[in-house]
Amino acid sequence: MNYWMVKTEPTSYSWEDFVKKGEDVWDGVRNYQARNFLREMHLGDLVLFYHSGKDKAVVGVAEVSAEAFPDPKDAVWDAVRLRSKVALKNPVTLQAIKSEDLLSDMLMLRQSRLSVMSMTQSEFELILKLGA
Repeated sequence: MNYWMVKTEPTSYSWEDFVKKGEDVWDGVRNYQARNFLREMHLGDLVLFYHSGKDKAVVGVAEVSAEAFPDPKDAVWDAVRLRSKVALKNPVTLQAIKSEDLLSDMLMLRQSRLSVMSMTQSEFELILKLGA
């Protein structure tokens, strides 16, 4: 299993919007590295859902429900389907992530503009623990 993080501005598409749908296409990614991460996602992989912008916090967990396919808005790019699993009891803020030494090597801290990124199992599990 692989572990991922996707980021979205909650004013345009929030965790609550996603939960209402239950499952949705994750599309609109227009960065080559992020696109390559989409291509590496496998059915059942777990995904942290991060609110960017003002909120700056991990708010929920999703899972990959369909592997990479052509983005419906632009077939040159890729998309995946994600299914919502669970909201974090306590959102894990960017400040909390930056304050945790064991998370200092996270890709999101080194390449903050990526909207889709990989993470290690230990990073994923620690964020879940912080959000419990």
